Amino acid sequence: MYHHDMAGFRRDRSIAVHDYSGHPFQVQLSRELARRGHRVVHYHCPSFSTPKGNLEVTAEDPATLRIEAVRLRRPFAKYSGLKRFVQEIEYGWRLGRRLRRARPEVVLSSNTPLLAAGVLQAILLLSRIPVVFWQQDVYSVAMANHAIERLPRLGRLVGAVFTRLEKALLTSSRQVVTISADFLDILGSWGVDPTRVHVVENWAPLDELPVRPRTNPWSARHDLDGRTVFLYSGTLGLKHDPSLLVSLAESLEERGDACVVVASEGFGAEWLRANAGHLSSLRLLGFQPYEDLPDMMASADVLVALLESGASCYSVPSKVLTYHCAGRALLAALPDENLAARIIEGQGSGLVVSPESHEAFVAAGRKLVENAELCASMGVAARDYARETFDIGTIAGRFEEIVRRAVAAR
Repeated sequence: MYHHDMAGFRRDRSIAVHDYSGHPFQVQLSRELARRGHRVVHYHCPSFSTPKGNLEVTAEDPATLRIEAVRLRRPFAKYSGLKRFVQEIEYGWRLGRRLRRARPEVVLSSNTPLLAAGVLQAILLLSRIPVVFWQQDVYSVAMANHAIERLPRLGRLVGAVFTRLEKALLTSSRQVVTISADFLDILGSWGVDPTRVHVVENWAPLDELPVRPRTNPWSARHDLDGRTVFLYSGTLGLKHDPSLLVSLAESLEERGDACVVVASEGFGAEWLRANAGHLSSLRLLGFQPYEDLPDMMASADVLVALLESGASCYSVPSKVLTYHCAGRALLAALPDENLAARIIEGQGSGLVVSPESHEAFVAAGRKLVENAELCASMGVAARDYARETFDIGTIAGRFEEIVRRAVAAR
């Protein structure tokens, strides 16, 4: 027997939520949907190295939630073209076979690399399982830009192929969720039916990210007590300029009581080790366990976000939303037109400068270091924004309606 609420939603749907990256807010959505009575299986890829959310079922979770890892045979080779090609195909095939056996009523898929998404969606379409494409980035634009930089002539061809693939994935999905209205023009130019597109901005799991004291076990463990700390946490890849962090660290070198802490892995972190590992004011750490995230962010006086100008048309850094939960001021090198920059400036939760200007970035950092009251007021504004915006009940209700539409469109 089906269960309905007053709005007509079924409360016992079989929903597969797939987030390739394993980020915190997607699994929070799965938990909330399960609490509402839906039978939810949350899939993720542990072979991909990135900060992860709470991906273990706990005693507090409803019985209707399962979390399953879809593993590759080897760690994902993010920066190796041929290996990545093979692994994306492998992943799409592994996940697709698992979903074909499970036969959920609908699949909500996020952060899936394009080749993997192509294989996955082909299997789901053949199995007549509806797909909701949850668009976190416009991947083909990023891939085309990178390919053209490396191999101008061949790169244009590669970009065209991936653009056609992403367009096909979006137009064949039952519903599309995009994280920013800024992406609507691209979707429209690709012929995606606007009646099937929904803008749901990203969020962070506020209840999992309480404001913690500035002095705490994590700060003590890393010898940060009594220092002014700028913290960058999360992915540091091709769309971020790590040299900005070097400029900031160099400006702090003579102080002796301030430092830049970078908790990251991969391309950008390795570049920092090779080019700035000698700086005493720069601390390089790997990704930290999710349970340490509140204490880690609390150990900072200022939280740092980066995004290159060319990436603004296809990416919105979700770390900015996580930062807002911490009750700390933000220092952001972001294009003015990016949604994350507009949030920071609109809420008064930090300072935003052009990612092209090292001088402006350092000057803004110095302004925050020298004005504790300004930092404190920005931190309050940040937490207030998170509290007012990141209501998981409201967000889950929107996704329930999107799921209902995807199933009804059969």
